[in-house]
Amino acid sequence: MTTVKKYLTGLILGLAACQTPVSDAVPTAPPAPPQDMALFVRRNGQQLVQNGQPVQLNGVAFGNWVWNNSGTPPTLHHNEQDFARLREMNLNCIRFYLNYAYFESDATPYTYKASGWDWLDQQVSWAKKHGISLILNMHVPQGGYQSQGNGAALWNVPENQKRLTALWRAIAQRYRNEPTVAGYDLLNEPVTPRSIDQWKDLAQGITAAIRAVDQAHLIVVERLNAVGTEWKDVNGERNMFLLQDDNVLYEFHTYDPFEYTHQTFDWAGRVATEREQYPDETRISSPPDAAWYTAIFTNPVVPAGTSGWAFYEGVRYAATDPALKIGVAVYQTANLGTGKAFLDQLTVSEYDPQNRLVSRVVQPGTATTTGWWLWSKANTGTFVAGPGGRTGNALTVSGTTDDANISFGQQKFRITTGNSYQVSGWLRGENIPATANVRLRVDFETTSQPITARNKTFLRESVRFYADWGRKNNVPTYLGEYGAGSPCFRPGLGGLIYVSDMIDICREFGFHTTYHSYHEDSFGWYYGHTSLPDIANANGPLVDLFRQKFAK
Repeated sequence: MTTVKKYLTGLILGLAACQTPVSDAVPTAPPAPPQDMALFVRRNGQQLVQNGQPVQLNGVAFGNWVWNNSGTPPTLHHNEQDFARLREMNLNCIRFYLNYAYFESDATPYTYKASGWDWLDQQVSWAKKHGISLILNMHVPQGGYQSQGNGAALWNVPENQKRLTALWRAIAQRYRNEPTVAGYDLLNEPVTPRSIDQWKDLAQGITAAIRAVDQAHLIVVERLNAVGTEWKDVNGERNMFLLQDDNVLYEFHTYDPFEYTHQTFDWAGRVATEREQYPDETRISSPPDAAWYTAIFTNPVVPAGTSGWAFYEGVRYAATDPALKIGVAVYQTANLGTGKAFLDQLTVSEYDPQNRLVSRVVQPGTATTTGWWLWSKANTGTFVAGPGGRTGNALTVSGTTDDANISFGQQKFRITTGNSYQVSGWLRGENIPATANVRLRVDFETTSQPITARNKTFLRESVRFYADWGRKNNVPTYLGEYGAGSPCFRPGLGGLIYVSDMIDICREFGFHTTYHSYHEDSFGWYYGHTSLPDIANANGPLVDLFRQKFAK
């Protein structure tokens, strides 16, 4: 669509969201801006400015337990003292998470709750008193939380988009003259079912609705997180895009390397026995733009029916294509249905051009699921480690209904152009359908970035694109979420080093930042879900690190 068409589409969507029939709408001029626009945080090229001076937003996220999906705003997540704590630490910004249900019931759409407004008014008042800017973030919209791909109803039910747009217009109407609110973060980590244009069009529509009532505030727009289950770059810009508005802050998130920051969290597909370290010069980490490229598809398959343990030796695949950068061991287990596929003693071997063995580059264990990941196109299937191996435990995969595999992502390896790679291991099947596809593979990823060990250089390269993108487009960039899970702060695992390195890199690139998160068990500065933040139940060294890093 042309820019003009997109703007008109957005404006119509915004009007529709406010339940004004387009045919009955009377064109009106935008509202007059506040008398002193300098009081607001606004974009000036790549900078943000306020009161005529450059401003750097740095702070933390208040998650507000939005994942509980309660219709009642939380009263024990924080209180005024927590705003004072941040100011005392020289932090000046909170990414403030919202759940639409705090303001609107599905049973009575477009009717907003006084309790929601009273709660948000109180937060703005506390923030104003203590000199903290708020970025209001719609973390859970009508249609569902986006990040894990469960919010398709936002995109497939047009009424949900209208309601979201109307709610943002109502928020903007209420706070249009309040400079304590730094900006409106339209949607957290959007995942569309079909294309990036779905997010572009919705973001432009919400922006048009906001601008109909508020000319002052920053719009904050995030990159597209994924299309369906494909977490890849769909536009050559890592899913960043420009809005047709001159007062926008552009947002991205990073938790790289994911296997480190999310270790032991079962909700993230990790297992409890992990002990990942940072830095770790023995481990390579895939750059953010790393993408699946090809695989060895000619290895022998496990036959249909039930078969005993057999040794399967794959072909030697010559990596002559220089685009092959990273390898990973994979056990493909597609369309198992009620069958089961077993794996024991997998090995990936590397050979030089003279067919001499260079090394056994991967020999993962099968006694636990540590380091293994299940990918399933249909989001079906499970895998476990347990008895039944040739001499001990084995990995058992079952219940897949489409293409699926388990991969040993914990130990990816560099590809040397010209060398050959061969995967082998012991496999057996139980009630394998004729339509199944069960075999060992080596999958190859490609990347345009340097491949480094898990260290500060890797972290810098993982976010450099966004700094370059901001400079190229002359716009400010915002790292809205970064962090390390609480297990990373166990002795010897380097959580404080990781966070310190991230803060340094963000300063180097000039990113505005908010750490995830202030009060919750997985990533919080303060732990717990039933009482106000308490220094006795906190990640004290992490709190102290922020105090030291942001001291005047």
